Amino acid sequence: MPIIVNLDVMMAKRKISLSELAERIDLTLANLSILKTGKAKAIRFSTLESICEELNCQPGDILEYRPE
Repeated sequence: MPIIVNLDVMMAKRKISLSELAERIDLTLANLSILKTGKAKAIRFSTLESICEELNCQPGDILEYRPE
Protein backbone atom coordinates (compact mmCIF):
# COMPACT_ATOMS: atom_id res chain seq x y z
CA MET A 1 0.00 0.00 0.00
CA PRO A 2 1.48 3.37 -0.93
CA ILE A 3 0.30 5.10 2.28
CA ILE A 4 2.90 4.71 5.04
CA VAL A 5 2.00 5.37 8.69
CA ASN A 6 4.88 6.92 10.63
CA LEU A 7 3.09 7.06 13.98
CA ASP A 8 5.81 5.01 15.67
CA VAL A 9 8.45 7.51 14.50
CA MET A 10 6.54 10.47 15.92
CA MET A 11 5.87 8.62 19.18
CA ALA A 12 9.58 7.87 19.54
CA LYS A 13 10.47 11.52 18.88
CA ARG A 14 8.00 12.63 21.56
CA LYS A 15 9.01 9.80 23.93
CA ILE A 16 5.46 8.59 24.48
CA SER A 17 4.30 4.98 24.71
CA LEU A 18 1.42 3.47 22.78
CA SER A 19 -0.62 2.93 25.94
CA GLU A 20 -0.01 6.49 27.15
CA LEU A 21 -1.04 7.98 23.80
CA ALA A 22 -4.14 5.76 23.64
CA GLU A 23 -5.19 6.94 27.08
CA ARG A 24 -4.56 10.62 26.29
CA ILE A 25 -6.59 10.59 23.06
CA ASP A 26 -9.28 8.26 24.43
CA LEU A 27 -8.74 5.49 21.86
CA THR A 28 -8.47 1.80 22.60
CA LEU A 29 -4.98 0.36 22.66
CA ALA A 30 -6.01 -2.21 20.05
CA ASN A 31 -7.24 0.42 17.58
CA LEU A 32 -4.17 2.58 18.02
CA SER A 33 -1.96 -0.47 17.56
CA ILE A 34 -3.70 -1.30 14.27
CA LEU A 35 -3.06 2.25 13.09
CA LYS A 36 0.57 2.20 14.24
CA THR A 37 1.35 -1.04 12.42
CA GLY A 38 -0.15 0.25 9.18
CA LYS A 39 -2.96 -2.33 9.12
CA ALA A 40 -5.75 0.25 9.34
CA LYS A 41 -7.89 0.77 6.24
CA ALA A 42 -9.08 4.22 7.32
CA ILE A 43 -8.67 6.88 9.99
CA ARG A 44 -11.22 9.41 11.16
CA PHE A 45 -10.21 13.04 10.91
CA SER A 46 -11.16 13.48 14.57
CA THR A 47 -8.70 10.71 15.53
CA LEU A 48 -5.99 12.21 13.35
CA GLU A 49 -6.66 15.61 14.89
CA SER A 50 -6.37 14.19 18.42
CA ILE A 51 -3.09 12.43 17.60
CA CYS A 52 -1.62 15.56 16.00
CA GLU A 53 -2.72 17.69 18.93
CA GLU A 54 -1.19 15.32 21.49
CA LEU A 55 2.08 14.79 19.56
CA ASN A 56 2.29 18.43 18.48
CA CYS A 57 2.72 17.53 14.81
CA GLN A 58 1.07 17.79 11.40
CA PRO A 59 -0.87 15.02 9.59
CA GLY A 60 1.98 14.84 7.07
CA ASP A 61 4.34 13.87 9.90
CA ILE A 62 2.24 10.77 10.49
CA LEU A 63 0.99 9.84 7.02
CA GLU A 64 3.25 9.59 3.97
CA TYR A 65 2.52 8.70 0.35
CA ARG A 66 5.07 6.54 -1.48
CA PRO A 67 4.17 5.48 -5.00
CA GLU A 68 4.65 1.78 -5.65
